[in-house]
Amino acid sequence: MQFQTFTYPNNTAVVGRFAPSPSGRMHLGNVFSMLMAWLGAKSAGGNIILRIEDIDPRAASKQHARTLMEDLMWLGLTWDEGPYFQSDRIKIYDQAIAALTAAGYTYPCFCTRAELHTGSAPHACDGTYIYPGTCRTLSLIQRKQKAVDKTPSIRLRVPSNTDKSAVYSFTDLLQGKYRQNLATECGDFIIKRGDGVYAYQLAVVLDDALMGVNQIVRGNDLLSSVPRQLYLQELLGAPHPQYAHIPLLIAPDGHRLSKRNKDLDLGALKARGVTPQQIIGFLAHLAGLVPRGTAVTPNELLPNFSWHALPDCCQDIVVTSEVFDTNS
Repeated sequence: MQFQTFTYPNNTAVVGRFAPSPSGRMHLGNVFSMLMAWLGAKSAGGNIILRIEDIDPRAASKQHARTLMEDLMWLGLTWDEGPYFQSDRIKIYDQAIAALTAAGYTYPCFCTRAELHTGSAPHACDGTYIYPGTCRTLSLIQRKQKAVDKTPSIRLRVPSNTDKSAVYSFTDLLQGKYRQNLATECGDFIIKRGDGVYAYQLAVVLDDALMGVNQIVRGNDLLSSVPRQLYLQELLGAPHPQYAHIPLLIAPDGHRLSKRNKDLDLGALKARGVTPQQIIGFLAHLAGLVPRGTAVTPNELLPNFSWHALPDCCQDIVVTSEVFDTNS
């Protein structure tokens, strides 16, 4: 079923986006995502949108958002549209959930995180839990009783395993073909948390569709979320964009870079005297676009950009704070 709640742009040109969370200073992994999204759109004669994903108040700061934009300008990674703030778009998410609920696609879930992570719950091969449908068949009376002690999250029903529509597949620009059965490999998933915060899956699907984004570039840790987003796109009558999931940049201990990696954030790199051209050149080298040690601007990379240049696109890339030392 599709809803006519929203009208979406139908762009023929490529429209990409960078959608960071303003929870701290950008690190090299964030910049790598923006650079690849920027090159993907600009090399095709398209545009890039900047969207600040600040709907979770625990991970949102206006100052971090301002600093983030200043850093992007410093790097030469400008945007054509935005910035948009998800915190200004709550009514849109409300509208979508109301439509999904009216059509019977949602239900309240009272399960706690501890309950979902117990050994009795089914888990996927990556260790994440597959929701077993515990609250799916609660009666109205049971829901009212549980609501006295806990504000529920809202889950979206996925097709049953016997339904062929439960299987979603797509071809990623970098990772190739990917297939997932939503019923057996995901289960009903949350679109609004119990604390009132809208889930990533719902917000990004709506924002990307309403902003006309048709090429999504992001880290390969989000590859498995695409089938859920394809399902939501179908329910909401939104077009399917093109996806490119790039390698993650990780620390030597194997953990992906995060805003806790202060030695690799832009503030620390600036303080060491590292130039924007060095940063862009280093990341472009990881993408197979220039030789190691090349200092370059984003615009200088456009003529030779190709998605096919990325080496070992399925492998994470180890980086250290020494990458910009003159002797490294």
